[in-house]
Amino acid sequence: MDLEEIKDLLVQQLGSALILAEKGDSLQPYLAIQPEYLQAVCLVLHDHELTYFDFLSCVTGLDNGAEAGTMEVAYTLYSIPHDHHLTLKVQVPRNTTAAQDKPQIPTVSHIWRTADWHEREVYDMFGIHFEGHPDMRRILCAADWEGHPLRKDYKLQEYYHGIKVPFDQHNELNGFKGEPQWMVGQPTPFSDKREKLE
Repeated sequence: MDLEEIKDLLVQQLGSALILAEKGDSLQPYLAIQPEYLQAVCLVLHDHELTYFDFLSCVTGLDNGAEAGTMEVAYTLYSIPHDHHLTLKVQVPRNTTAAQDKPQIPTVSHIWRTADWHEREVYDMFGIHFEGHPDMRRILCAADWEGHPLRKDYKLQEYYHGIKVPFDQHNELNGFKGEPQWMVGQPTPFSDKREKLE
C-alpha cells in the first residue's frame, strides 16, 4: 500500500478530521495526525490485514523552539510481511515555563511493546509525558536530574551531587595524547603523524 491508500483506509475507518497534513513525495512519507486520534490510528495500522504495521522502529521527539511553541513526536512504523514504511507525526503545544503543564501525548505502549522504552527516552530528553504509560520515568538521565537535555531551552545544571557538571577546558587540559592539534587549540608534543624509521 502507498501513502494515499493508507490515508484512505484511515479516513474510511476513523473520519477525515484525524489528518492534519501529509507528505508522500519524500524518502520518508508521513501523515501528521491529531494527538487525540493517535491510539485509534495506531490500532488500525497494527491490526488491519492490509497494513499490519507489526514493528515500531523508532519514536523520536523534536523541539520546535519557543518561537514556534510546539513539540513533535514522530513514530516510524514498518510492516514486515507487507514491506510497508510509514511515519506518523503528532504535534503538541510546548510549555515554556515551569508553571505550565508538560506536553502530553497518549501512549502506544499497549500496541507495540517497544514503545515502552522509546517513550521513556522521549520523556527523559524532551519532557513530553505519555498518558497511560505503565512506567513513565527517566531512562537515560538520573532520576533526580534537572531538566530535559534535548529541549532548546535546556540549561545545564552547574552541580550534580557536589560534582561540577560543565567543564569547558576538557580538551585543553586533559585531551588524549593522539588528538590532532586543531582539536586542542594549542601546540602538543605528540604529533599526528608518525615519522618513518630509517
